[in-house]
Parts: sequence; C-alpha cells; structure tokens
Amino acid sequence: MASFLAALPGVDPSFACWFRPGRSRKEALKRPIEPSLTELEKLVVRGKDRVFEDLGFRVSGWNGVADDHDATGFDIQCGSHTDVVSNTCVFTLPGRGPNAERILSASVLARLMRETAIAWEPDWGVAMSHAHRDLVEPHRVQRAPYIGWVTYLSRHRGAVPPLPAPIRIEPVQDKGSLIILTPEPFTANNPDHVALAERARERMQQAGLLNPKSPL
Repeated sequence: MASFLAALPGVDPSFACWFRPGRSRKEALKRPIEPSLTELEKLVVRGKDRVFEDLGFRVSGWNGVADDHDATGFDIQCGSHTDVVSNTCVFTLPGRGPNAERILSASVLARLMRETAIAWEPDWGVAMSHAHRDLVEPHRVQRAPYIGWVTYLSRHRGAVPPLPAPIRIEPVQDKGSLIILTPEPFTANNPDHVALAERARERMQQAGLLNPKSPL
C-alpha cells in the first residue's frame, strides 16, 4: 500500500492526495490518508471484515476533486481467502473535465496499470470503459481476464504472442506484460477498435493466457 500510494503522483498530479470516504464531501476532506506505514497499518486494520475474517480487508480512497465527473476513487480488497470475494484494486476514473482529458489516454492508463502491477502483483488487470465491458460480458468466460484498451497479464500466465498492429506489448519488470491496443482513445462504438480487441483476445486465448485462474 505504501509503495502504491507513493507511485501514484507520478502517474497523474490529481493522484497526489487521497481521503477516506465520509458521509459527506466536507467530512471526507477531514480524513486524509496518511502514507506512513504506521497510519496505513491502522487504515488496513480498520477495514477488516468484522464478521467473516476470511474476507480480508477493504480500503477505499477519493482524491478530493469537487466535481464528481472529474474525480477519481479507488477501492482495494486484499487478504481474502475465499472464492466468494476476489482480491482486487479497482479505480473509478473521471469521465469528463481537465483531469479526465489527461488521464483517459493510453500513456497515463499504461502508467497507472504498471504501478498497480508493480505494487500489488495481480494475476491480471484491465483499463476499459463500462460500454466495452458490457459489450463483451455476454461472451466472456466467468473470472477470465478482460481484454481492454490497456491490459496487464502476469508472467505466470505465459508469454504474450505477437499481436496485430497497432497493438503494443511492454514488459513490466519481471512481473508480466502490458498490452496496449491503440495509441488513440479506444471507444466501444468504433467497430475497428472492438474488432481489434477481439482479434487480440482470440490470439491470447489460443495461447492459453486467458484461463479463469492462472497456474500460480
């Protein structure tokens, strides 16, 4: 958590400060998330499920941006030891506004995915719109990775095969790979973008990279 929060300002300046949720915006702004190990330990312990210990811990943050459409939040579920609840790190990104104009780009999303992968070492991760997710969801195998604008796959899943242009593949240290479908904004209402994502998915499926659970 400490390395994760320390890396986020380098992704985008709007990720420099975080606040715990409150009953109102005013209350939340009085609850900053302190990045010291001592305070983070308290924060994680505070998020422990009091009824079912195997569900682990939950930590949420908001970046304090007043315009809800231009704000970012994250929700982390960690330490779960049950198939009922997955360990996840989910960002809700801005939809419009000056922050959105910067963040919703291939370069920034790739940096965000890279730092998330380095800090948490997930099995897979994806940056995609709700519209694209809803489009592919009916045909997706449950718990299998999504393939979106920017996708991360752990090296435990195997080597990423060559993919059609303009897709770019980038290593993330020795942990895995980023797959970036397009340098321009990916949109679900662009048939060429959707078709490119499907071709990438098919090739990675054939290579055995998209099984519901990786062979850890």
